[in-house]
Amino acid sequence: MDALQHFPPTRTEALTRLQKFVPHAGRDYAARRNFDLGPGQHSGVSTLSPYLRHRLLTEEEVLRATLGRHSRSAAEKFIQEVFWRTYWKGWLEMRPPVWGGYRAGLDQALDRVQTQSGLRQGWEAACKGDTGIACFDAWAQELVQTGYLHNHARMWFASIWIFTLRLPWELGADFFLRHLLDGDPASNTLSWRWVGGLQTKGKTYLARPSNIARYTEGRFHPAGLAPEAPPLEGPAHPPRMDAPTGDSFDPDRPTAFLLHEEDLSPGWLFDLGLRPLATATLHGWPGLSPLHTAPHVGAFKTAALEDVTGRWADRLGEITPGLASAEDITRWAQEAGAEQIVTAYAPVGPVADVLNQITDLPVLRPLRPYDARAWPNATAGFFKFKDKIPTLLGEMSGIRAA
Repeated sequence: MDALQHFPPTRTEALTRLQKFVPHAGRDYAARRNFDLGPGQHSGVSTLSPYLRHRLLTEEEVLRATLGRHSRSAAEKFIQEVFWRTYWKGWLEMRPPVWGGYRAGLDQALDRVQTQSGLRQGWEAACKGDTGIACFDAWAQELVQTGYLHNHARMWFASIWIFTLRLPWELGADFFLRHLLDGDPASNTLSWRWVGGLQTKGKTYLARPSNIARYTEGRFHPAGLAPEAPPLEGPAHPPRMDAPTGDSFDPDRPTAFLLHEEDLSPGWLFDLGLRPLATATLHGWPGLSPLHTAPHVGAFKTAALEDVTGRWADRLGEITPGLASAEDITRWAQEAGAEQIVTAYAPVGPVADVLNQITDLPVLRPLRPYDARAWPNATAGFFKFKDKIPTLLGEMSGIRAA
């Protein structure tokens, strides 16, 4: 698959990319991060997102490497981008009904696709990259073929989808989740809501032809884009809940370990004393969408899980791959003789949905200290959260103050 050739799903590849990018994470990144030069030409950004999303590489590893080479001020823009993903996750953890609202809206939009021929034709043309808007069509095809889009292109794409093509935003968010290798329920859902004016009430993002021409270095000069972006209507944000704190577990109790796509760096759990009788991998990605996800999405996640179990085989016990339901997980853990299931905390999304359905055994979900420190600060907009970044960096071991 083209996508897996562009993004080999291994930790070795993630570390190689990090090493290559770190020298450019300072002023080079700040100067070039907004330029989208096309497939295979994303040298201005790190292209680490598929690895960070699955924690084949962790945020702390990336931040330590960056600040080992650059001052905080020099690398400010890149550091903020790392924390944007953290912020989105924390925001949604304290407002999980927003994910449910998106899923309900998606179901309604898909029902309309079945009954409204004009909507169906517009949706199909957008997904195929057959709208006649050259830049949009190129981005749709790049996404389908490579599983990746530059972040600036994602913003332009979402804006054109909503305001020029006038398609339901939920269908666009679903198109991304079905194809992105780094597709994440929090970042994806909330970013689409932000473009449409639902996340920050009244604030939308308008794709401007001059901006697209500038930051694609003249690859595209779109005409006919919407001249304005009136905010979409939607319900107010639900009341904010407390941020999760995670569970502790008794390492002496017979334990089954469940490894999932939300955290593929399990060493921290072994440091807490995890000694599993057996390990299984959870395939949660079919729950990303009511429709089929692109083959490369499942292939990337499957290969990444295999990479992890191969590297940690001596600590995992007997390994059972590919469980997908609460019933299968419960049966496997009971047959292994476990009295508890331990798994890294899974944020809002399909993996958490499966875990929440397990009732016959205790499921203990430790929370990474990085998340425990950061998520409670996602109480409002990112710029308020941003003020906490120096403190959050200072709380990480191995981070220098300057």
